[in-house]
Amino acid sequence: MMNINKSLLNQALTLSGHGKKAAYERLEFLGDRVVGLVVAELLYKTFPTEAEGPMAKRFVALTREEALAEIADQIGLPDKLITNEDELRHNASVLSDVCEAVVAALYLDKGLKAVKEFMIPLWMPLIQSETQIPQDAKSALQEWSQKKYKELPVYQLVDRNGPDHQPTFTVQVQIRNKKVIGQGNSKKTAEQNAAEEFLKEIKNGYK
Repeated sequence: MMNINKSLLNQALTLSGHGKKAAYERLEFLGDRVVGLVVAELLYKTFPTEAEGPMAKRFVALTREEALAEIADQIGLPDKLITNEDELRHNASVLSDVCEAVVAALYLDKGLKAVKEFMIPLWMPLIQSETQIPQDAKSALQEWSQKKYKELPVYQLVDRNGPDHQPTFTVQVQIRNKKVIGQGNSKKTAEQNAAEEFLKEIKNGYK
């Protein structure tokens, strides 16, 4: 692991258990903003002629839970988490949050320059691999709904189960009279999964 102040790094890597607050949550709040800033600057410089809309789609893809969990795996975070609950080491939502917390710890200890030196080699391959503008499920469904009905999909949180440290969210997406359910270990993921299920219904003939 990179050379970060031990106290800050331990805070970033320490998970909660049995409903207790996690040590990393405050760092994750800051890290979310720092990651966003660095990724936005990378996109701005990598695609100098691209409009705001396409860059925004790339930004969403590069800062969403799946991308952050992938980075967490690359830098070996699952084995370094401080927890007695091994199943959390493979939880994409937890890994995403802890990845942001580690970035925040690095930022507080070493500054923005060190963060960029850490992030650029990890994020640039993801940026370069996306030759086409990425389209997340929610954006794709929104475009379809606006074109078809001139309406936006409506998302509603239906249920939340499980302990605070490992919840399961159930979200319903509705367009006119059609309702589809999606689940995930964060509300955002559940919304994306609901949108993906709706898009599958469209491909299968729903009009």
